[in-house]
Amino acid sequence: MQNFESLNLFAPLEKALRELNYQTPTPIQAKAIPPAIEGMDILGCASTGTGKTAAFAIPILDFLGNEKPRTRAYHPTVLILAPTRELVIQIADSFGDYGKHMKFRQTLVYGGIRQDSQVKSLKHGTDVLIATPGRLMDLMEQGKVKFDDIQIFVLDEADRMLDMGFLPALRKIVAKLPEDRQSMFFSATLSPTIRELAATFLFNPISVTVPSKALTADGVKQSVRYVQRDEKVNALHSYLSSDKVDRTIVFTRTKHGANNLVKKLERQGIVALAIHGNKSQGARQRALDAFRDNKIKTLVATDVAARGIDIEGVTHVVNFDMPVEPESYVHRVGRTGRAGAKGIAISYCTSAETKELKAIEKLIGFDLRVENPKFKFGESAPAAKGGKSASGKSQGSRRKNKSYKPHWQMKGRNKRRSKTASA
Repeated sequence: MQNFESLNLFAPLEKALRELNYQTPTPIQAKAIPPAIEGMDILGCASTGTGKTAAFAIPILDFLGNEKPRTRAYHPTVLILAPTRELVIQIADSFGDYGKHMKFRQTLVYGGIRQDSQVKSLKHGTDVLIATPGRLMDLMEQGKVKFDDIQIFVLDEADRMLDMGFLPALRKIVAKLPEDRQSMFFSATLSPTIRELAATFLFNPISVTVPSKALTADGVKQSVRYVQRDEKVNALHSYLSSDKVDRTIVFTRTKHGANNLVKKLERQGIVALAIHGNKSQGARQRALDAFRDNKIKTLVATDVAARGIDIEGVTHVVNFDMPVEPESYVHRVGRTGRAGAKGIAISYCTSAETKELKAIEKLIGFDLRVENPKFKFGESAPAAKGGKSASGKSQGSRRKNKSYKPHWQMKGRNKRRSKTASA
């Protein structure tokens, strides 16, 4: 497949792609679209930013345009599962762009909002159902959606599905699907668990792999800065205050950490919003819209919430917390430097996070540039006598505490704590 014109697609679909200036397919598109159009099962290893949405959306729309399957109330023709509400919305937007000259119905099903409008849409009949597993299970149990007419099933970001604990729900949903169907399964990684899952969902699939190294683009300058844990916020504040830093996504390890970081930044004059799984759908969408519209320049996110988010013009990525999984580093950095643009990614690494750093460097195949190579752990920034350290604790009161010992007398204890923190 050299170009989209060679596919002889459904004419209105081809027209939309031409208007979108889709000429040369990405590697995942070139490898996956032709067999998918032929009705074969696909096992694709590719992440966001590779064009994988088009890799399954184009074959689906071509099928709908040529076959024109009839729809019934509560009986969708195509089922697409995605791990997050944001990704569901983005997939739907892509279908809207590619299918803008076609007549088809799509229904979005996800939690965080009332289900009334979603059920109403299903009742009217829908061609494409794009859903998160949790809310879809709720509707299944209520009898508001039935899978007898499913002809194409897509599982997107399967590895993230497993990370979020959706495996039991996936098995229950797939068990209700007709055996005579086409299935497409996409994942950023192909671990043994993922391969085992694919073996139960797919029939004689075509395997398509896009190396993850393509995501660590040359246009992204990547570096690491060693810091003490209690100096991270001040370091981030200084970084974000620079005139050279524009639209930035800051990653934290936990939802609680994201909320706390936003509060601390705001106290220092940096306007930021957080997105994570505990935020309502409305709050998450408002935060994303504010970031897209340049109303705020700093978005604080967890891995799960930010996975699949495609926002143009992100200039900087900051790993406030080092990711536990090295693959998550690739996804985080992939938020910037997209479509050939330049980007900067910096990671703040404490002594307890050096294990994660080494795992990341092993995965990406090179050592990150160290911004402060002379830094030594245990040497905190000096604070005024009796004043407050970066953590806000009184230095004088710590010295009055009989149990307090300087860091050089606590090496063994710190090592044990480091191992626990990085385990």
